[in-house]
Amino acid sequence: MKALLLKDKGTWRDMKVEEIDQPVPAEDEILVRVKAAGLNPVDYKTGENGSPAWSYPHILGLDAAGDVVETGATVSGIQQGDRVVFLADMSKKGAFAEYAVVKAHTVSKLPEGVSYTDAAALPVAAYTAYQALFYKLHIQKNKSILIHAGAGGVGGFAIQLAKYAGLRVITTASEENHDHVKQLGADFAIDYNKDDFVEKTKEFTNDLGVNYVLDTVGRENATKSLEALAYNGQIAFIAGQPEMNDSISFAHPISFHHVALGSVYQSGNREEEATLKAIGDHLVELLAKGEIKSLVEQVIPLEEAPKGLEQLETRKVKGKIVAEIS
Repeated sequence: MKALLLKDKGTWRDMKVEEIDQPVPAEDEILVRVKAAGLNPVDYKTGENGSPAWSYPHILGLDAAGDVVETGATVSGIQQGDRVVFLADMSKKGAFAEYAVVKAHTVSKLPEGVSYTDAAALPVAAYTAYQALFYKLHIQKNKSILIHAGAGGVGGFAIQLAKYAGLRVITTASEENHDHVKQLGADFAIDYNKDDFVEKTKEFTNDLGVNYVLDTVGRENATKSLEALAYNGQIAFIAGQPEMNDSISFAHPISFHHVALGSVYQSGNREEEATLKAIGDHLVELLAKGEIKSLVEQVIPLEEAPKGLEQLETRKVKGKIVAEIS
C-alpha cells in the first residue's frame, strides 16, 4: 500500500508517500481502507519525539474514516463494506495510509449524509472535547464554562457541544476569530492577546467566576484559569496540569480533571476503549443532524500532510485540516 512514511523521529517535515506492507488485522481488529485522515498537533509532536513502541518507518495519523475491507476472526457487529470512523492507536502504525487496522469495538459506523472528510475531523479533537465535557466535568444546563483556544479543533468542538448542552459559553481567541467562535455558539469572546481572561470572565459572570474551565493551552494557562473558577468550580486540562497544591482551599473548593484520550489503548481496559465508540456514535449522530459542524477548513492530498502539520505548528490554524486519500 501507499503511506506517508516517517523514517525516524524528528523527520516528520520530510515525510513522503512511499510503498509499505499492508497491515493485517488481529482477531479483534478490522482492516479499513482509509478515505480521509485528520491532522492534529499530536502528529507533529509525536513525530518529533518518537516513541519506544514504534518501528521505523512509522506511519503517523490518528483521525481516520473509511470502508471496512476485512474483519478479524472474533469480530461481530461490523462487516465488510461498513463506513466507519475511528481513533487510531498511537503506539501502532497510523492512518496516513491507504489502509489501517483498529480494534473493532472502538469504531463508529457512519450514517448516510456524513462524509468521510467530515467524519475524519472528529476523533482527536471532538472526542477529546466530548470526553472532557460529558465524562469528566459532567456539564449541566444553565451553567457557565470558559473554553480556551475556541478557534482550534478541541476548543471549536467544545464550544458547539457546550452550547448544545445548554451552557453559557465564554472562550478565548484572537480578535480576528471572534466572529467565527460566536458563530459556533460562544456567548462571549476574549482576545487573549489584549485582555486578561480572568478579569473578563469575572466581568461576564458578575464576579462569581465560571462553573467549568476547559484548558487546551498549557500548564501556566491552566494554573491562571483556576482564578476564573466559581465556588465548587471544575477544570479539565489537556496540555499540562495546573499547579494544584496552593489552589486547594477550604474556602474555595475546586475539582481537577485530567483528559488524556489517546492513552486509553495502553490501559488494557476494554470497557474504557469501548467509550470511544460511544462517543463517536453520538458525535456522528449530531453531525448528521446538523447539531454540530465538522470544522473542516482545509482539504489536502496526503502528500501535503507535512505542510499541513507545519501550519498546525504555528498554532494559528482555525478549525481542522483533513487529508483525503485517493
